[in-house]
Amino acid sequence: MEKYIQQQPRDFLAVATPGAGKTTFALTLASWLLHHHVVQQVTVVAPTEHLKKQWAEAAARVGIKLDPEYSAGPLGKEYHGVAVTYAGVGVRPMLHRNRVEQRKTLVILDEIHHAGDSKSWGEACLEAFEPATRRLALTGTPFRSDTNPIPFVTYEEGSDGIRRSAADYTYGYGSALADNVVRPVIFLSYSGNMRWRTKAGDEIEARLGEPMTKDAISQAWRTALDPRGEWMPSVLRAADQRLTEVRKAIPDAGALVIASDQDSARAYAKLIREITGHSATLVLSDDAGASDRIDQFSNNDDRWMVAVRMVSEGVDVPRLAVGVYATTISTPLFFAQAVGRFVRSRRRGETASVFLPTVPDLLSFANEMERERDHVLDKPKKAGEEEDPYAEEEKLLKEAEQQKDEDTGEQDMLPFEALESDAVFDRVMYNGAEFGMQAHPGSEEEQDYLGIPGLLEPDQVQMLLQKRQARQIAHSRKKPAAEADLMELPAERRPVVTHKELMELRKKLNTMVSAYSHQSGKPHGVIHNEVRRVCGGPPSAEATAGQLSQRIAKVQEWATRMR
Repeated sequence: MEKYIQQQPRDFLAVATPGAGKTTFALTLASWLLHHHVVQQVTVVAPTEHLKKQWAEAAARVGIKLDPEYSAGPLGKEYHGVAVTYAGVGVRPMLHRNRVEQRKTLVILDEIHHAGDSKSWGEACLEAFEPATRRLALTGTPFRSDTNPIPFVTYEEGSDGIRRSAADYTYGYGSALADNVVRPVIFLSYSGNMRWRTKAGDEIEARLGEPMTKDAISQAWRTALDPRGEWMPSVLRAADQRLTEVRKAIPDAGALVIASDQDSARAYAKLIREITGHSATLVLSDDAGASDRIDQFSNNDDRWMVAVRMVSEGVDVPRLAVGVYATTISTPLFFAQAVGRFVRSRRRGETASVFLPTVPDLLSFANEMERERDHVLDKPKKAGEEEDPYAEEEKLLKEAEQQKDEDTGEQDMLPFEALESDAVFDRVMYNGAEFGMQAHPGSEEEQDYLGIPGLLEPDQVQMLLQKRQARQIAHSRKKPAAEADLMELPAERRPVVTHKELMELRKKLNTMVSAYSHQSGKPHGVIHNEVRRVCGGPPSAEATAGQLSQRIAKVQEWATRMR
């Protein structure tokens, strides 16, 4: 507020972590601008119908009346302005431009990164609000995975020649955590064995979290989330136990499952009823009924809600304290918004718990929760790209992956079939550190982590996790070897290798083989076959990170002997 009042800018971008109070700031500012006759009316643009109503309700509490049902024509005299959606502006930009031209207007663009969702929305926002007296842009996640410029956002070129969004005020998760404005998040990740049938009819078995190709990770992940397997019921059972523990300190704490699609959501709601004996609130789409169900859940003390995507952003249910990330969406934007549903703090010492599958992308997002990002307008060029003999191969691979991602829905029609899955408690991530060793669901070790009190200061959480890990390691050492059937390595020593890291290892092996080929005069193929025969395992393209590292060491050993 101080910065804004001092500068009196026409455009202002405030980036604040979900749960930090962007709505309160925007409405306090709107009230000030109306009171000082800087503006005569307010237009709020929100991503969804539900959020449009939420804004109108919040505005009414500070004496600003917004019409969330406005569609056309003159506005009733009792209103100070309107609340509309980006889609609504996209349909009738000139209607809104006329309103803005007639009276001095403050336009509040909530979660403004949505104005870059489609080119037409961005263009409509530019057309509609270009004449506005003041524009306030708000976002909790100012980064997008594409390079569509966002209207009314300033981009500044860095020393690397890349343009990034420049916020006028930034209040990140790390700062909000230090100020006790948001809750710290404990991430509990679950691995397990997955078995599925591919479109080619092959049956594949793999362990979630172990090194594999991008396609295999995606298929193992889908298998884990299949409600007919054992992974989802085990994780929902664990999450419900965690909720019971949290409710000892926060009696009205609620839990949310974020599902990929409506069929899965219905199946998860059925599982929750079987596990807990209570029905879950089911939110399937962004219609009026869904909005009412969210409001009811927000105001009662029911345990569980299951939703498809829409609850991931901006929806304010402060009592949500436990989450299950049961969707295959793996963008940092969606992940940050989803986790944002659980971080809103109501009293000091509350913690949030989010359950995840052990998938490399999700684990890296969880570990980077406190990192602030900006929207990058230019794609960075890798140094030495031209000299890299594998650059072309990587580029082609990237294009192939992109085509798969941009498929016209054919992928979902393929007869992929999840056959069976089980769950294994894998690790706990907190404050960028990892704790715990693998344990069976229902085991004493898993209970130790699920039973962490729901009301603790951040440093107490860290201390407790360290104690639990030390106890688990000591306990596992006393066990007879026959019982130590899980990979008993502390979390920070357990590999979760990304597709990119596997590619780097293959590249390193090829470089070593090439150098040894020059030295020994043997053809590349002969060396590859020889090292594979000595070390064992499949061809390089299918080898794990461990097998590739072993082969690299072996070729190095041969090369050293020849010198």
